[in-house]
Amino acid sequence: MGIIDRLRIGFGMARRSGRVLRAHPKLFVFPLLGGLSGIAFLITLFGSLLVAGPLFEEPGPAIYAALFVAYLVETFLASFFTAALVSATRTVFHGEEPSIRDALAAAWQRKLPLLVWSLAAAVIGVVLRMIEGQDNLVAQIAAAVFAVAWSVMTYFVVPVIVFRDPSPTEMFEESARTFKDTWGESIGAMGTIDVVTLLLVLGGVALGGVTFVVTSGTGALQLVSTVLIGGAAVVVGLLVGKALTGVAKTALYVYATERTAPEYFDDMDFTELSRP
Repeated sequence: MGIIDRLRIGFGMARRSGRVLRAHPKLFVFPLLGGLSGIAFLITLFGSLLVAGPLFEEPGPAIYAALFVAYLVETFLASFFTAALVSATRTVFHGEEPSIRDALAAAWQRKLPLLVWSLAAAVIGVVLRMIEGQDNLVAQIAAAVFAVAWSVMTYFVVPVIVFRDPSPTEMFEESARTFKDTWGESIGAMGTIDVVTLLLVLGGVALGGVTFVVTSGTGALQLVSTVLIGGAAVVVGLLVGKALTGVAKTALYVYATERTAPEYFDDMDFTELSRP
């Protein structure tokens, strides 16, 4: 199967994921909550770093400890709300109406494996940053290659945690195995959704530019209008991209593990997954 076919299947995944979101717009709540909580944490963290500025002026234990905390909390928050999105999407695939409260409760029940995953991701993130900071081209290339491999291996970690009750080793093994079974469709879906997200973000930037031109000569109002309208459009584009990714990833995981096309995807030829 060629690249064009992979992208075609990926576009089909994205389009059907859009159907799910149009039918159940409350699914957008989870990436929104994840984004807001992440921003709040980063503001708090950077505020603390400014207060303790002298400790973080040069690379050392303090800065790497701060990076570890940042990676840990950011990964946990993102994974928690992604887990809630996956749980709600699973409910949709069963033909039921998703509940925000139930989805958050389901994610909270998986808090320990999510924390384990976040700890592993934080350690890897700090190690990669330390390697990238070295004046060694070979080490930097090796770090870049490992980062890609790590992203591939952990692509389905959150769905594995939500659908299963895995041990730390099993969550990585099953995620890697699922990606191996669906690599073409996963890459196609990722690529297509990334393109859709980019177009939406660029549309938001363009809308901000139009607002800037239309409100020219209004002083402060021009700047405020441009930031609010353009910024809101960009945020919406990013939210749509996150939601599409969560739904598509859940659909792929359901078929790869249950060999049953989920609702809203039953008109898609999932037999492509079985091809070499």
